[in-house]
Amino acid sequence: MFDKDKKRRTVLITGATGDIGYEFVRGFANLDYNIIFTSRSKVKSKQLIDFASKHGCQIIHSIIINLDDDEATDRIISKIKKIKLYPDILLNNARNKDNLKTNHKGIINRTKWISEFKINVLVPYELSLKLTALKKSPLKKIINISSIYGVVAPNIKIYKNPKKDSAINYGTVKAALNHLTKELAVRLADKKIQVNSVSYGGVRGNQSKSFQKKYSNLSPQNKMIPKNELFGVIEFLISDKSENINGHNIIVDGGWTIW
Repeated sequence: MFDKDKKRRTVLITGATGDIGYEFVRGFANLDYNIIFTSRSKVKSKQLIDFASKHGCQIIHSIIINLDDDEATDRIISKIKKIKLYPDILLNNARNKDNLKTNHKGIINRTKWISEFKINVLVPYELSLKLTALKKSPLKKIINISSIYGVVAPNIKIYKNPKKDSAINYGTVKAALNHLTKELAVRLADKKIQVNSVSYGGVRGNQSKSFQKKYSNLSPQNKMIPKNELFGVIEFLISDKSENINGHNIIVDGGWTIW
């Protein structure tokens, strides 16, 4: 882990007010990080700030923004300059579930395809380069949150209504994010910035018991991932122990994709 006797480090997390974002915030708060995060909701942001404070986070800033906006990344950089808190870690985690909604024929319209790509690929690309370009930037680690569906196609047999419940743009865009990770790792290596992605398998949440059972039966560990086990790989990747891991997509799925 980073030496806590040194200057407190800062993480920028995009899309932090979802269930997975909460686990990331909890993890970084426990490691005594300053936290900057983005969200579209003022109400959810306030709730997350209260949550982080209860877990020991001393400095946390929200940026209320729609990452779909063309000026979104410039506004994030402006906020960072204003508060004079420069991220050591960039965690690209944002998503918009509305982009995964299909019509009655199971088709996703063009606007949602473009939005999904912008939020999951273009924004991580822009933020990575713009943070790197800051003169005072201490950025050393970039982690892109991906999915096993960016590595393998979904097993549609586990879904009750595959056309509705398994959006085709989700995995396609995550695959692009995984390749962006490799591209950035190569192009930022001379700046000693490590870029990796994490492809999680199914995370246990509000799914039906039937779905959880079907999914778990396809995993060697016979389970979905509990939320409290999500941060472990992030903690490893931000530590000095991962110094030689660069440009990789770390699959965290209990072995779901190995057979």
